[in-house]
Formats: sequence, C-alpha cells, structure tokens
Amino acid sequence: MAKQNLVPAGKVKLLDFDPNYTGGFTKATARAEESKLEERLAELQERLYAGRQAALLIVLQGMDTAGKDGAIEHVFDVINPNGLRVANFKVPTSEELAHDFLWRIHKEAPEKGYIGIFNRSHYEDVLVVRVNKLVPESVWKARYEQINHFEHILAASGTRILKFYLHISKDEQKERLQARLEDPAKHWKFNVGDLKVREQWDEYMNAYEDALSNCNMPYAPWYIVPANKKWYRNLVITRTIVETLEQMNLQFPQSEDLSGVVIPD
Repeated sequence: MAKQNLVPAGKVKLLDFDPNYTGGFTKATARAEESKLEERLAELQERLYAGRQAALLIVLQGMDTAGKDGAIEHVFDVINPNGLRVANFKVPTSEELAHDFLWRIHKEAPEKGYIGIFNRSHYEDVLVVRVNKLVPESVWKARYEQINHFEHILAASGTRILKFYLHISKDEQKERLQARLEDPAKHWKFNVGDLKVREQWDEYMNAYEDALSNCNMPYAPWYIVPANKKWYRNLVITRTIVETLEQMNLQFPQSEDLSGVVIPD
C-alpha cells in the first residue's frame, strides 16, 4: 500500500491523484486492517524508544480540514506517549523571524528513540509564504534546495523521514468547514481566515505540486494520501509507518545477564 502512495519522481500533478480513492477497502475492512497494524506499531515503537539508535520524523501537510490533527489523534493513540513529540508550526514569532527559516524547525527535530510529528512544517515557507508573497520569488525558490539539504542532514544523522500530503478535494473541504460552522462544539476549530485560504485554492495546489516535485528525495520521500475518507487516510499512514519501522531493523538494547537475579521478598 505504501508504494501506491509514494510520489513518483518528476513533476507532480495533483489532478492525477483521486482524493476519494480507497484501494478497494470499505470502512469496516480498513478499520479491521488498521487494528492489526496498530498492535505492530506499538511493538515497533517500543523497540525504537528502548534502543535509542534512530529517530522517525513524520511531516503532515495539507489544506485546512485535511485531517492533520485527526491523523495524529487516531494513528498514534496506541503508542507510548513518552516516545512521541508533536510540534505545531504556526505564524512565526518575532524571534523566529529574526533567524533563518529552518531555525525553529531544527530545534524540534526528534532525538534518537523518538517519533517526531510536524503538524505543518518547514514547507509552510514554500507554501503560505509563496502564495501570500511574503518574500521575493528568488527567496522561496532557493528554499527547495535548502530544505533538501536540511532533510539530508537529518537522514544522515539517523532520522528516517516520512512526509504525508493529505489530499482532499475542494468540495470535501467545504463540507468539513460547513460542519464546523453548524456545530457549536466545533466553532473553536473554525477560523474565518480559512475562507481566504480557500479562495487561494488553485495557488496552493500549484505551490504543493512544486513542493512535492522539488523535495521528493529517497531519504525523505513524499506520500500523497487520499484523505476524503478519514478511515482510509488513517490506514495509509499507519501502514506506511509500520512498513518503515520494520525496515529499520529495530532491536532492544543488549542487557546484562539476568539469569541469576532473584527478586527478594
């Protein structure tokens, strides 16, 4: 399944990817499959945390309502929270703006033994910054190569990187925004500013296509996750993470000989 969602080399056109795709799964079969994977995910994360030999960085990007928060809530609810770090990147502070754009990002990279999740990420600096013309084109264009170098440093230092673009349709986004508007319990999630971003949908699609095309490296691959169906989104992400952790050949640390140890009364 992971290979099906792996972004191919070359220019990406998001119109080629169906956000409604479910791979032949139904909601019931997807959840049954995810339940099996969750047990293995918990086992592998324990090995990662105990061994402290490597780290896993997960980058979640997508338009508003694409399900970044939901994915974090549902995919990682089975693992030891002590080994999990979540970083949210919102509008940069004045201190952050006084540094290079990767300064605030690098500080949040996971240490060995941990799974780190970026809810939005350094890619905002070739998405929001580009669409809203916050810096000159020459500046944001140079950032693709800078991002690739940054991710290569992380990978060379023992961090596996998985980047997920949660792909929803414009119609699905409208339904989700409307649901937030109609439910008082979800009003806190509704931001009037999201409507301006929605008006810029085509500009954001162009920006995402360039980010996916220019920063899709073997050491930091992008995955396009059909996300109109939340249950399929969760399955794809869970399976991809499990398959990646399996490839990392995680081992528990060597312990001293405990065969003669007797627990006193």
